[in-house]
Amino acid sequence: MADHHMTASYKERLARNRMGLWLFIISDAFVFIGLFVARVVLLPGQRPHLEQGLGLVVTTMLLVSSFFMNRAETELAHGNRAGFMRGTLITLVLGTIFLIGVVGIEWQIAPFGPADGAQGAIFYAMTGFHAFHVLTGVIFLAIVWNNGRKGHYSAEEHWAVEACAVYWHFIDVVWIFFYPALYLMGTPVL
Repeated sequence: MADHHMTASYKERLARNRMGLWLFIISDAFVFIGLFVARVVLLPGQRPHLEQGLGLVVTTMLLVSSFFMNRAETELAHGNRAGFMRGTLITLVLGTIFLIGVVGIEWQIAPFGPADGAQGAIFYAMTGFHAFHVLTGVIFLAIVWNNGRKGHYSAEEHWAVEACAVYWHFIDVVWIFFYPALYLMGTPVL
């Protein structure tokens, strides 16, 4: 009887938690949409002059990281703790490489600053807001990895891992729109 009560309680909490996470993601998406619209309106037919190779590398890192996050969650759901730990750690490392590429390199070599007109404002606002989300995702991944190392999750109960995966995929989807908007659409502004 107690096991049934605990399972029902977990399922109820899980349903509420999922609803809360999706409401957060939807509300957060409005800010990202606003930044995307600002980019299209303020730089029609133009884009910031950025390092194309670096943009492709960081984008690849983020897309590949999403694959490994999916694998980590799937492995845990099937009871493979080692696969979960490996996938989570790879995701964390690739997310960190993305941050280093965008904030540590691209921000330093961009031929403009945040106050240099629309291109500077748009580029730093879009990448800064996204980088903040990647940073919080990396912190979330580190917490999930550490808790997984301590054996806190099971195949049946791993809400934190699911939440981390959904959040990470959300960040990835946002970048799928931001990357072409910043690196590919329009003629570079010199």
